Amino acid sequence: MDPQEVIRNPVSTEKAIRILEAENKLVFVVHKDANKPMIKAAVEELFKVKVAKVNTFISPKGDKKAYVKLTAEFPAMDVATNLGMI
Repeated sequence: MDPQEVIRNPVSTEKAIRILEAENKLVFVVHKDANKPMIKAAVEELFKVKVAKVNTFISPKGDKKAYVKLTAEFPAMDVATNLGMI
C-alpha cells in the first residue's frame, strides 16, 4: 500500500496536541486495513523520522487512529509545524 494511502490525515485536537507536547507522539487517522509495520514505514518515509512505537485504536465512529511515538532525536513538534498543525 502507498504511504499516502496509509496515512489519511493528522489529528489536531486538543488531546492530540497535549500528547504531542508531553509524549513526543503524533496522532494520525490511517487506512482501516493498515497494520502497525505499514504505518511505521509510511510515517518514516513521508516525514523522514525514526518511529519508536505505534499504537492503533479504532474509534466508535469506525475511524482507525495511530499514535506514533518518535525517537528522542526527532521532535514531534517539528513534524507538526511542517504539517501546519501548530
